[in-house]
Amino acid sequence: QVQLVESGGVLVQAGASLRLSCAASGRTSSTYNMAWFRQAPGKERAFVAVISWSGGSTDYADSVKGRFTISRYNANVYLQMNSLKPDDTAVYYCAAGTWSRDPSGYRYWGQGTQVTVSS
Repeated sequence: QVQLVESGGVLVQAGASLRLSCAASGRTSSTYNMAWFRQAPGKERAFVAVISWSGGSTDYADSVKGRFTISRYNANVYLQMNSLKPDDTAVYYCAAGTWSRDPSGYRYWGQGTQVTVSS
């Protein structure tokens, strides 16, 4: 069993930067690929970024490439978000599982943290 707890979501203005954290615990948490997804009101949960269990590989959604950076230290994972836009407003979820852009590839999920970007 892996437990994930996100933090760092706040209300910011467009153009600001923000860093989300995901604290992972559990005996095998450091062996999973870790990802960030987001869900805006009325929309499906969408892939943001994923990092391999070793930290050596990453993948990003086109909408955040060049602005967001995913990283990890041991089992914990982070999402550095720069040049935030109102369209980035969503609940951000941390997930642990396979290497995938599909939510179904992830077995464990956090409770989410709200990011709101005002224009």
